[in-house]
Order: sequence, then C-alpha cells, then structure tokens
Amino acid sequence: MTFSAHNTLTRRKEPLEPTIHPGKVGFYVCGPTVYDLIHIGNARPLVVFDVLFRLLRRTYGADNVTYVRNITDVDDKINVAAAERGIPIRELTETTAQRFHEDAAALGCLAPTHEPRATDHIPEMIAMIAALIEAGHAYEADGHVLFDVPSYERYGALSGNSRDEIVAGARVDVAPYKKDAADFVLWKPSTGDLPGWNSPWGHGRPGWHLECSAMSKRFLGQTFDIHGGGRDLIFPHHENEIAQTCAADADAGFARIWMHNGYLTVNGEKMSKSLGNFFTVRDLLEEFPGEALRLLLLGTHYRQALDFTRERLAEAKQTLDRFYNALSKAREPAAGDLPQEVVAALEDDLNTPLAISHMHALADAVFRGEAGAAASLRAAGAILGLLGASGQGWFRGGAADDEAAGIEALIEQRLAARKGRDFAEADRIRDELKARGIELMDGPEGTAWRRV
Repeated sequence: MTFSAHNTLTRRKEPLEPTIHPGKVGFYVCGPTVYDLIHIGNARPLVVFDVLFRLLRRTYGADNVTYVRNITDVDDKINVAAAERGIPIRELTETTAQRFHEDAAALGCLAPTHEPRATDHIPEMIAMIAALIEAGHAYEADGHVLFDVPSYERYGALSGNSRDEIVAGARVDVAPYKKDAADFVLWKPSTGDLPGWNSPWGHGRPGWHLECSAMSKRFLGQTFDIHGGGRDLIFPHHENEIAQTCAADADAGFARIWMHNGYLTVNGEKMSKSLGNFFTVRDLLEEFPGEALRLLLLGTHYRQALDFTRERLAEAKQTLDRFYNALSKAREPAAGDLPQEVVAALEDDLNTPLAISHMHALADAVFRGEAGAAASLRAAGAILGLLGASGQGWFRGGAADDEAAGIEALIEQRLAARKGRDFAEADRIRDELKARGIELMDGPEGTAWRRV
C-alpha cells in the first residue's frame, strides 16, 4: 500500500506520490508562536504529524523524509506579552521556545528535521515581497506592504470562501490604507522598541503569513508534498500562504496535499480562559504522564473534532496500564515486526483509532499466551510513539532512583515485619506507601509496586 490522505484543497482522499524528488518526501507543519505555553489544542497537531513523520520514515527511510516545523518568534502577540510581563522580547521567546521543546518531548514527539525561526529568515521574506510587488500582486501604502487579493484569481480555493464571505468575516483587518478590505499585510512598520529590520519599504517586520511561505520554500523548495496544521489555520493563514507563494513564483506548485486536524473542545465547550476550561500541556503533565495525553489525542481520528475531558484522559492512562501490563507479563524479545493491519490503518489517512484497536487485540493475544504478540504490540506502539518505557518504569511513574530505593527499602521493612508476624507494622507501611500514591502488589515472586 501507499499512504493516502484527505486533501483539504481538493476535498478528496489522494495517494502520496513522492515524485518531486523521487523516493523522498518533504512536509511542513506550522509550529508555535512563542509567547506562551502550549495548550492541549496546540498539542494535537504536534502529535498527529509526529505519527506521520514516523510512518513516512518507516516507508521511505529516515534520510529520505524532511519534516519542517517552524517557530514564529516575531509577532504582535509576542510584543504584547513581553510588554505585559515587563521583560525583553528575546527573553520571552527563548524561554517559551525552551518550554515548548520540553512539552513536545514529554508528549513523545521526535525532533523535526529542521526547525527554522522566523527571525533567521528575514532576507528571504524581503525577497519574496519584492517579487510580489514586481509581479503586480502587492503594493506599498502608508509604510505597509500589502498583498493585493483581487489580483490573485485562485484566492479562496483552499477555504472555499468567496471574496465577499472573506470581507464579511471578522478575521480581516479593515484599514484605510488598503485598496481592498481582503488585502493582508506582508510588511509593517516598526517603531520604538518593537523588533524591526531595514527593508526597501522602511524599518519594519514581516506579516505572520509571509513567514511560513519563506521558510517552507527555503527548506523544501517551491513545490513539496504535504503541508499540515490545525483546521483553524485554513483561513486566513494557509489561504494567504498559497496566494503569496504562488503569486511570487509562477512555477511554484507549493504543497500538493493539505492535511488539517479537527478542532478540540473541552467538556463540549470551546476552550477559553474565561470559562475556566483552559489547560496547558504543562498543567496536565503535573497530573498525568505525557504518554496518556498522546494516546488520548490519537484516540480520535485527526480530522474529527475531539472533546477533551479529564475522564477520557484517565481512561487513556488505564489503557496504557493494560498495554504495559501485557508487556510485563510476556517473556519474549522486546522488538518484533510491525503488524500489517496497523500499517494499513495508518496508511489510510492516518487512522490512529483503528491502529489502537489492533493494539487492544494484540494485548488480548498476549494475555492468551500467543507467541510473538507482545513483540508485535511493542512495535505497534512504537510507530504511534507509545510503549517506549519498560513495564516496570511505567508503573513506577518515572520515580527517581533515590525515591525508588526508598520505596524498595520500605517494602523490605514490610516483608521483615510480616515474617516477624508484626502485621500492624506491615499494615502501617502499606498505608504509608498508599498515602504517597504507591500501590503494592503481592505475588508468588515477591512484592511489586506501582504509582497510582
């Protein structure tokens, strides 16, 4: 089989045909704007496209897949956040980017092939603006440079929005210097302490949409295989990317396939700080392992809406308990062949829920004592970025060595108390560990423990 995905641009499922550079695949995913911690909604495309990266690497080889995920480190949101906190912009972006990397790692995401920062690619952005002006698709007005939307006939093809619908929507900035209300900013003036660079149009900074066009072209070329992101980016961000990239270069095909993950709600409502249902990844990692968050995000097909609840997150943790319990009971090699039915599920528009259902069947087979089932379960988990820990490590909840040693010492004291028939002391130690969230499991081979 070959990987196929629903193409937002064509509204149909299409096979991936890596013919731009035969046998090689390039894809671009919009990364974070580093002004604040990522929330659970931001985590969804991170995890979804990490699975795509793993699948494509398996199919084409790690050296033949180029995954580009940018960091936006110049943006008005960043300027506002830095001013509100009273810290330099650079300090905010560096700190936030570091925390983003920590959260992505906790979610089990591989590092992309390239992770360009917008501020490192200003010359490419200036060159693209100059090309747009020369081609008659952009104009200078009141210190700004704007894209002339009516000049690009295919504008709206990705989102399906007509020009009138675009203007009627609330997501366009109507300014007196625009020729058309739908026109969008490519370059804006910078004054005072705002970040800025010299350009033919004065000291200023790029528009957000332009950044991704310049960086994707720099690392993937004028035409590449897949562009991904959240559904909320279809308009205006991705629509504008297509327009400015293709208008600047008549030969640019840009992305052949567009993949977008669905919206995320919390308890059936839109996530909002004002509603008190806003969860950062870091908040949730204080209560749950990152692998449980990852499984929850993969449990719903990426194109469908996902409703996040703590109950569902707890269920994901229980599912992983079951998988790790199966692995810990098996006595066979840790590595095995990836089951073809799991591959087929992922190659069919990244059907992770179906792949996970096959993992449940493999766990059942482990408990029935079927040879090879545990190794296949581990392999199925690996392609999804799951089951990378040992069973013992999972159940101990990542306890540090000194903490684990202390728990083991208490277990030895309890065993000695039981041998001495001091059952009151044995019960006291059990209750002490229980209060610390440690469950003891007595068996014929001794006492095991896990964090609950």
